Amino acid sequence: MSEEFRERYQVLGLKIAYYRKRRGYTQEQFAELIGKSWSFVSQIEANNGAKVKGVSLNTLFTIADKLDVPVEKFFTDD
Repeated sequence: MSEEFRERYQVLGLKIAYYRKRRGYTQEQFAELIGKSWSFVSQIEANNGAKVKGVSLNTLFTIADKLDVPVEKFFTDD
């Protein structure tokens, strides 16, 4: 992940966490649902200065589908 876009990745992670929590999933449950590890979910949702992990488009589309959220919601202010 480029440091240039660090803040954008953090905002993306916060939005993913928000929608995950709205659906009532723990990080562990959600990780299983999307076929990733708990640590992966933890890293993409990181907002405490920890290392933030980037997400492929394939994974982002999977996340959006499993959360039943249009992918563009992750990139718009609302």
